[in-house]
Amino acid sequence: MTIKTKKLLLVDGMALLFRAFYATSVSGQFLYNEKGIPTNAVNGLLKHMFTAVNYFRPTHLAVCWDMGSKTFRNEMFDDYKGNREAPPSELIPQFDLAKEAVEAFSIPNIGVIGFEADDCLGTLATTYKDESEVIILTGDRDILQVLDDGIKVALLQKGFGNYDVYTKDRFIEEKGFHPRQFIDVKGLTGDPSDHYPGVKGIGPKTAEKLIIEYGSVDRILECLHELTPSQRKKIEADKENLILSRKLAEIILTVPIDFNLDDAKLTLDYRERQSKLNELSIKGMSRILDMISNYSVEEVG
Repeated sequence: MTIKTKKLLLVDGMALLFRAFYATSVSGQFLYNEKGIPTNAVNGLLKHMFTAVNYFRPTHLAVCWDMGSKTFRNEMFDDYKGNREAPPSELIPQFDLAKEAVEAFSIPNIGVIGFEADDCLGTLATTYKDESEVIILTGDRDILQVLDDGIKVALLQKGFGNYDVYTKDRFIEEKGFHPRQFIDVKGLTGDPSDHYPGVKGIGPKTAEKLIIEYGSVDRILECLHELTPSQRKKIEADKENLILSRKLAEIILTVPIDFNLDDAKLTLDYRERQSKLNELSIKGMSRILDMISNYSVEEVG
């Protein structure tokens, strides 16, 4: 067995940015910089990210982003995520500011037009799982479908530095099916957050039971005659939505990403980038820099 000497931390930039914004915006803590741009979300993103760096001790780090509101999923289903309101005005300028802040630390920003951050996270994790230990940092449980040997998912919990870490084995032990079969479960239940329908009247418990028994949506459709009359009626009525929802739920693992793992090697010698960080004028930056001032990259093993 080859001992991996690299540990890649992949950060869901969108999930952390939104989480940080809403954690402080409710009390009006927008932390405007000298240019009048709010920085509360960026500050929280950096704090979450570097807290995770200190906790997981990665050798490599990259941040993934959505690139606009439309993706290939909108071409499949016009109303995908159609229930979401426009971002608050205080958050909008922080999208670019967050990427500038990440870049100031020489950490790669990854995003591909037409795909979501989850697709980039899944692609990078799958690509480098044999070369390095991979940890995905997010607050979105959808990414659990990409769990595999060499890939962990750290779900953010309340506060900073609290994580619910999933491995493939833990997921299988808890759920009774493989992480990739989570796609089929989502196809059956749909997803109110992403606004795709699934099968009306099929909840998570029933969906998981069906997948444990039949293994996949395709197999369920082949065995409709074995289901209860109620289940069969619901699935037959929503068959097209079921097939569509399963496609929408699947994270793409083959996104064409221009990325080299060496570019993500973590140094955190922030002194070389101090002028850029000062230019961004992000409130609370001194405390964030204190978090990483003594950080040194260690090999895994």
